[in-house]
Amino acid sequence: MSIFSRNDAQTAAATGGAVSPELAALTGDYTIDPAHSTLGFVARHAMVTNVKGSFQDFTGTLHLDGTDPSRSTASLDVVMDSIETGNADRDGHLKSADFFKADEFPAMTFRSTKAEALGGDDYRITGDLTILGTTRPLAIDLEFNGAAKDPFGNERVGFEGKAEILRSEWGLTWNAALETGGVLVSDKIKLNFDISAIRNA
Repeated sequence: MSIFSRNDAQTAAATGGAVSPELAALTGDYTIDPAHSTLGFVARHAMVTNVKGSFQDFTGTLHLDGTDPSRSTASLDVVMDSIETGNADRDGHLKSADFFKADEFPAMTFRSTKAEALGGDDYRITGDLTILGTTRPLAIDLEFNGAAKDPFGNERVGFEGKAEILRSEWGLTWNAALETGGVLVSDKIKLNFDISAIRNA
């Protein structure tokens, strides 16, 4: 089931804005469940392989509008000291002044400014991403994975998302040249999101 499916959008247009009760029922405020969500990233290393990492400590909220997706919103706060790549030395370097300056800039934030239904289960949310005190727009493509009630009575919704950034646009410019040409760390970073959110009581 789609939150804002193409068919529902067409139906709404034909009926003066009416949507199905199933979609309208999902309207509400949700809190992201970090125990069942992942905020990940992928960077190219030495021009030959990918290094994957994630953030372990974050909080976030969603407001879903099943009748008008443009009124949906998202907010996310990420603790930079929680970065994890599977290598303690690399994690320490990423937290240092060469990269995230975690002592000076302890958080990365995202605040949505626009939401769109693209058709089917696909959506796009655009907002302001702040890293190292620099704020720039970021568009995240999302796929709705469904809604369900878990065994504990929580009403959940799930999304998968992806985006790409050039880290240099946020002041993350550290690099090292390779003898064979190219650089040690790619400027382009792929972002991956697996989000499970629980409806607020």
